[in-house]
Amino acid sequence: MSKLNKECLPEGFHYFPKGISFDKSLALYEHLRTQLPWQQPEIRVYGKMHKIPRLQCFVADQSVNYGYSGKQLDNCGWLPVLSAIRTRLQRQYGQSFNALLLNWYRNGQDTMGWHSDDEQELGHEPMIVSVSLGASRLFKIRNKVTRETNSILLETGSFLVMSGRSQNDFEHSLPKQAKVSQGRINLTFRTVG
Repeated sequence: MSKLNKECLPEGFHYFPKGISFDKSLALYEHLRTQLPWQQPEIRVYGKMHKIPRLQCFVADQSVNYGYSGKQLDNCGWLPVLSAIRTRLQRQYGQSFNALLLNWYRNGQDTMGWHSDDEQELGHEPMIVSVSLGASRLFKIRNKVTRETNSILLETGSFLVMSGRSQNDFEHSLPKQAKVSQGRINLTFRTVG
């Protein structure tokens, strides 16, 4: 069973639709699309190597190392605009963010499978602030025990804050949406210990 409702998100998930204005969010999408060293790394799935179905870039303080699925991510430096957003989010949420994972979904064929951001380096109950730029995409949240699923449409300029037990009790995904022809860039600000 799946529910699409911004007001009924599970505990630990909070949605803010207008974190950045519509025009600024689209301008930022275009800027990041052309200014970052996007990569498409390979990961092992059921014993075979596959390119991930999206592009990504990892930005972090120099001392930070981070990876998932057994892969260490290459670290590029903070662009001024990303530093400015980080500073704003740190003030707004009282959290220090030292890393940012960006995913560029070039169209509705690019996806992210079910997962939790529960790597040991993120801590027991991490706060992750997700910023959406570009095309609106459906985001799914699934309870690990009951398998109940919630869905939310993440719009350009929106913030989704995941905190508390969100990564312990739930997993999330960005499924294919064949009718989406435009791209979306997702910024996930996090604290890597």
